[in-house]
Amino acid sequence: MPPAPLTPQVPRAYVDVHIIQTVPPANMNRDDQGNPKDAVFGGVRRSRVSSQAWKRATRLHHAESRPVEDHATRTRAVAAALAERLRVLPGVPDEESAARLATALLAPLGIKAGKKEGDTAYLFFYGQRQLDRLVALIAERVPELLALGDKALTETVAGLGVQEVFRTGHPLDVALFGRMVADLASLRVDAATQVAHALSTHAVDLEFDYFTAVDDETHRKNETGAGMIGHIGFNSATLYRYATVGLHQLRHNLSLGREEGAAWPATIAGVRDFVTSFARSVPAGYGNSFAHRTLPSLVAVVVRTDQPVNLVSAFEAPVVSGEQSIAATSAARLADEHAKVAGLWGEPAPYEGVVHAFDPDDAAGKAVEKAFGPGQSFRALLAGLEAHLESAYRTGAV
Repeated sequence: MPPAPLTPQVPRAYVDVHIIQTVPPANMNRDDQGNPKDAVFGGVRRSRVSSQAWKRATRLHHAESRPVEDHATRTRAVAAALAERLRVLPGVPDEESAARLATALLAPLGIKAGKKEGDTAYLFFYGQRQLDRLVALIAERVPELLALGDKALTETVAGLGVQEVFRTGHPLDVALFGRMVADLASLRVDAATQVAHALSTHAVDLEFDYFTAVDDETHRKNETGAGMIGHIGFNSATLYRYATVGLHQLRHNLSLGREEGAAWPATIAGVRDFVTSFARSVPAGYGNSFAHRTLPSLVAVVVRTDQPVNLVSAFEAPVVSGEQSIAATSAARLADEHAKVAGLWGEPAPYEGVVHAFDPDDAAGKAVEKAFGPGQSFRALLAGLEAHLESAYRTGAV
């Protein structure tokens, strides 16, 4: 049975995250030529970092602060990972027996096999606890199952509820980013999060770093010539980044297989973790060459009950250098666009909060605080967001 769809009675609410972040020379996300990805927007070439790259960076940042059992894994080699767990069970004599059990356990999922033996045809996204629950289904029956022929083993395992294991108890990563399984719609998890491609707020030119690497032994012998010659494409940019979390979808995804009353606390914690990791993460491409990790100049969080709103239209006309920094001009543009959207569409946001690095007495700081409220620390922003969501939940607004 596929997961139950959301009913029309579920209140809709969205947490929009807007970020202005300046990055020095970098190649965080390269194209098929090895150069930084870009895009034309507003008639000029912009620096671009794909949503996939920042989603992965967000996931990796989140994993750093969580125990391994709460991690999620996206891989073709789910059978090998399962066999590794099964191998340590009492009664499993060897790797071949573990692989046989793993194949039988995964058969009810109906996922097509990949070209490499033991692999699935595409990446499968699952939680470590889900794999542990799968192992627990047969932990007490290993000798009995191994004594069966292949057909009988597959038929016996098919009645153990394998699909239910992967339909419930989702880790936060799967609940946020979703799972697509082409062969079996019942295993699909609709993503609660949408992440936009990050775009520079201004025009950007591609530059190249020509480098040579010295061969230490050649240098020691006073011989001339480089050990290696090459070049790396790079650019530097002030980026506008945007993501949104559908609270209703996240709550639904986290409710599956959890005790009643546990889904909402998990939802609030999940939103906090996502906002934290999305704001603090940076794709690591060529990180050793450019050391490009920075923190945002602005993080604005807006809770909406109408629809998600990407404010990239603020930068259709590219920002140009002027009396204030590109980051400051970009922040002021973003604030003005947010206020304009609220005025034109008449949809006031129930909650707005902002962290910014601009002087509140300067033009950029005044514009930001007029649109999003007083500046605060990132910790205070998260606490205020949690308090608003708790209050909205108690009143039935979300």
